[in-house]
Formats: sequence, C-alpha cells, structure tokens
Amino acid sequence: MPTDCISYQNSGYFSALMNDYLEEKNNLQSLYHRFPNLENFEAQIQEKQNNFNDNSNGNLKRQILVFTLEKQYSNLEVSTLTKQNIETLANSNTFTITTGHQLNLFSGPLYFLYKIISTINLTTELKAKYPTYNFVPIYWMATEDHDFEEINYFNFKGKKFRWNKESAGPVGRLSTEGLADFLEVYALELGSSTNANTLKKLFEDSYLNHDNLADATRFLANALFGAYGLVILDADNQDLKRNFIPFIKEELLQQSSHKLVLETTEKLKDYTVQVNPREINLFYIEDDIRERIIFENDTYKVNHTKIEFSEKEILSLLENHPEKFSPNVIMRPLYQEVILPNLCYIGGGGEIAYWLELKSFFESVKVTFPILLLRNSVLLATEKQAKKADKLDFNLADLFSKQADLVNSKTKQFSEFPIDLTNLKEQLQKQFRALHEIVNQTDESFAGAVKAQEVKQIKGLENLEKRLLKAQKRKLSDVLQRITELQNELFPNQSLQERQANFSEFYLENGERLIPKLINQLKPLECNFDIIILP
Repeated sequence: MPTDCISYQNSGYFSALMNDYLEEKNNLQSLYHRFPNLENFEAQIQEKQNNFNDNSNGNLKRQILVFTLEKQYSNLEVSTLTKQNIETLANSNTFTITTGHQLNLFSGPLYFLYKIISTINLTTELKAKYPTYNFVPIYWMATEDHDFEEINYFNFKGKKFRWNKESAGPVGRLSTEGLADFLEVYALELGSSTNANTLKKLFEDSYLNHDNLADATRFLANALFGAYGLVILDADNQDLKRNFIPFIKEELLQQSSHKLVLETTEKLKDYTVQVNPREINLFYIEDDIRERIIFENDTYKVNHTKIEFSEKEILSLLENHPEKFSPNVIMRPLYQEVILPNLCYIGGGGEIAYWLELKSFFESVKVTFPILLLRNSVLLATEKQAKKADKLDFNLADLFSKQADLVNSKTKQFSEFPIDLTNLKEQLQKQFRALHEIVNQTDESFAGAVKAQEVKQIKGLENLEKRLLKAQKRKLSDVLQRITELQNELFPNQSLQERQANFSEFYLENGERLIPKLINQLKPLECNFDIIILP
C-alpha cells in the first residue's frame, strides 16, 4: 500500500502552539515534562513506577483497576490479548498508554480510529525497546461528558446522519432507545454488499443490543480493536473515584487548580488558550444531571438546581458517594493519571493544548505529568484518486494548500512561460536606483516626480501580473477544475477528511482490511501527516 506524508507544521492545519510544541521551542519547555521520543520513556517509566507504586496504595489501585475492568468486560467477548492486558495491569512493571475520546455515534469522525491506532502502535514500539516492562493501550471513554449535540451524529458520503433525542445528564448513561429507527435510514445509504451488511450488523450489535451509550461504545471499540489488545475503560465508577477522593476534597476546599492553571495560561498569552479554569472544576452528576458545583456564601450549590450543601454535608457526600462528583476538563486529566499507571497521553492538537496548561497543577499535587503525544493524522485516498493526481502532474500533498493558493501555484506550474514578473520588477527598480542617483545631484523637487513614476510603473507591472494569472486560469480551466474537484473530494467542506468522514465510508470498500492496513502503516512517534492510498 503506497504512502506519502507531509509534516504537521507544513500541513497548514495545526495551530501555532502545536507547531511550536513539535519544534520544542524554548518558551514552551516548562509546560511539559518530557518530549515524546522513545528514549525519554525510560526516565518516565522509572518516575511513574516510583510515584504510582510508592506504597501499598499503588498495589491497591491496580487491584481496583483490574477488578473494575473485569466487571465492565463481563458481558463481552474478550480477545486473549485484551484479557492478558487486563490481568497484567495488576503487576508493578505494567504501564498504560492512554487516549480518550467522546462517545460519538458509530465512532464519529475518522480520527477516532487514528487515536486508538496511535495508542496501540506506541505500546508495540515500547515493548520492543523496553522488553522487561508491559505496556497496555487504554481507550478512556468520555462517558461523563454531557454535550450530546457534539456526539449525536456522523457524516457518511457527505450526508449528516443525526440521532434526535433529548439528553441532560452524562452521555454514557444515556439510553440507546430510538436507534433502531436511525439504523433503518442509515442502512438505505449503505446498500446491500457484504461489507454493508457487516456494518449494519456491527451497528445493530453495538447499539440495539445494549441499553446505554457507554456499553454500546465499549462493544463497538472492542469489535474494532479487541484483537490488538485494546483495553476500554469507563471511569464513571464509584470504586475508581474512591481513589480520587483526596484530590476532589482538595479541589472543593482549596481550589488550587484555578490559581495554578490561570498562572500557566499567562505563559500562553501569545497563543489561543484552549480552556479556562473555573473556581471549582467539578460537576455534580446523577443520571439526568451534570451541573457545575459553585461555592457561594459559604455554601456549595449545584448550578441550575436547588441542590446545595454545607461544607460538612458535601464532604460527607464525597466520602459516601464519590461517584456523584465528576471532573471537568481541568480535573479529568488528573483523575486519569491518579487511577492509571500511565506514561503517555495521546490526543489531538486541542487536547494537547489544554494538557499544556496543567503541568504546574500536577506538580502541586505531586502526580507525575505524562508525556504528551500528538496522535497520528491521515489522509485516505483511493488508487483512482492517486492516479488522477499523477495524471495531472501533482502530489496529493499539494492538496493541503488553501484552494485559492493551490489554483494559483498550479497555474504558474502549468504555464509555458513565467507568470511571476519579479525579474521585470527588479530590473525596473534597478533602473530607478540609477535615476535616484541623478536626483541627488539636481533640484530636490525632481525626487517626488521620480518616486511617483517608480510607484506607478511597479503598480502597473503588478496589475499586469494579476491579469496574466487570470488569463492563464481561463486557459487552464479544465485541468484546474479537475484539481479542485479532487481536493473537494479529499478535503470535504475545505476541512480535514479525518474530521468529516466516518470510518464506515472506507470500510464499505475495504472491509476488514482497513484497520490492519492503518495499523501496519502508522508510526506514532514520527509526527507526520500520512497520506495512505487504499486499493
């Protein structure tokens, strides 16, 4: 399977913050612990081992983690490798590599796959480099999120399929009722091929045979990646949150995360700040509620409700029912690193950006800050599309340009003569420099006339250059149209394919070959945007 790539920095689709992080700019080095390269994992392993296994509590945390996972997997068909990975988490020489993702309907956009494949592949690389340790890939399901509008749809061949339903509480607890009607509509678009029928059954087994969105998503992710040993975790769990009680208590009473994260965002003032902290970065949750906890007039209140607690009452609730406290985007990373023996978090640019706000907070609570790795990104193209690009004499990597820039550059490339009149402008400026020397020897009133004439003639050449480019676009309109059509196919809505299309669109043509091909191709530590040609 042919492949090509473009660096993240040259793709034009990553923020200045991510580009500077990838280039290890000095101004950001205080915001992360270790840069993601294979050699840095040795020190990360030692530090996490000491931090996580510092006393008998580390062993207890591992036992609770294994018990919780075994319970969550009790009704699933579990691969031998996943079963081994869960069991080995009880051992002090086992560590995790983690990615997290929302419970998007039928996995949502393509990059769901790339996140998990990056995680699986990194564990393979680490095992080869450090064979005395075990490395387990973890998919952390964002079951406690409550923004249903972000996850209730996916795009298939340019059409949006939306699940219309009311939702108020954590999405993982949301009933899957109503998705049978959704499947009827989606199935009409899939057709009746063997791969289409496989997709229909996968959707049915995931969503129609499970009562809530967490169980449905676990089934789906396990069906796609269980053979590779992926371990899927739902952290909306009383036993796991019991380990997090001291940190929730500190947040309720001291609210130190707010101050520390605000101080860090000051260091990021030259960039777009991803998230801003609240005074208390916790939610109160029940099946139909996930609302912020607010401290006002010596009382803890649940936003948009009449629920309130005194300090004594909320601390009692915490001890008896820690599952009623849900971390927000600031506290969730800490929760993850407290309950998992984790070395590295793999996420998209936006996720890595908010993790960079958190290092000083982690240091204050004495929890090891993980290595942060930007997930793999991929552009999938068919052989037909690749051949079309070859025939049109350009590389698929060229399509990352903005469309106007792409059209201009290809017009200049395909023209039989140079459209760029820079040489003529330089010659003209050279002639005027000679005139300016004459000006210096005569009356100053002549200088204005010379300068005005220089500006006029340079402007004239620039106008001619624009008209020449426009004329050549008309002459080359056929080939330029084919190029833009190809870009529109591969960059739907002038956006990244991985953020628009659902995996089922490519599974329909490639079937069970799709995921193995991606796993064989992607290298998580190389930091390139891969272009993969599918047969």
